[in-house]
Amino acid sequence: MTKQFTDQLNRTITLREWPPKRIISLVPSQTELLHELGLQAEVVGITKFCVHPETWFRGKTRIGGTKTVNFEKIKALQPDLIIGNKEENEKNQIELLAGQYPVWMSDVGNLDQALDIISRVGELTDRPDKAQTLCNTIKTRFAAYHPPSTVYRPPSTAYIIWRKPFMAAGGDTFINSMLNQAGFENVFADKNRYPEITPDELSRADPEFILLSSEPYPFREKHLEQFREICPRAQVVLVDGEMFSWYGSRLLHAPGYFHQLRQSLRLA
Repeated sequence: MTKQFTDQLNRTITLREWPPKRIISLVPSQTELLHELGLQAEVVGITKFCVHPETWFRGKTRIGGTKTVNFEKIKALQPDLIIGNKEENEKNQIELLAGQYPVWMSDVGNLDQALDIISRVGELTDRPDKAQTLCNTIKTRFAAYHPPSTVYRPPSTAYIIWRKPFMAAGGDTFINSMLNQAGFENVFADKNRYPEITPDELSRADPEFILLSSEPYPFREKHLEQFREICPRAQVVLVDGEMFSWYGSRLLHAPGYFHQLRQSLRLA
């Protein structure tokens, strides 16, 4: 059965065989979503960063990284659908793949768009009911989470994703959306994407909290003191980057994590 679908970049793709039987995922959070939708047999390829679920990481063919795909491995898998993401994958690689295979692209900047991808991927893979149930559960859990900062002033916060050079999450990112959902105000919301910031810029921003993400740079306890020296007033905390940057089924757990985080910071 041939069927057409429109992705989040408003591109139309044609699946010559639907529902798809050989799917490759180029994004970790979308791989986890495909698992949640029950596509064990259909997903044949993932990236080396698709660590969830562990059984897939150990058992599925890895086709390289999100930005360094192995075209020969992909060719050997003969996919009838590839699922990628505008931010996480390289444009030139996606264009090359799209010349040979149906490539469906996501573009996620906030919670509504994350829910949209879940719904669309459910339709794309013939799992609409499971996708709708997942969306409803995520909506319910976020609706039940009401941090005090939705009423009072949210604490000023810098979310750091990289070291040497320092890089922060800007205002047009999914991370910024999740910071807002968690009840924090991003001090770098006026910047785009993931700007490099100097220690002086961070000091002048004078955030109340500095959140050091576990990914893509794996911040550890040993890195806390450097940021405390730059911003003595700030509370510096290690956070689970997956909870702030992974969309898809990971969103089931984000509200609970945000609540626990705020409790640990004495904000809840």
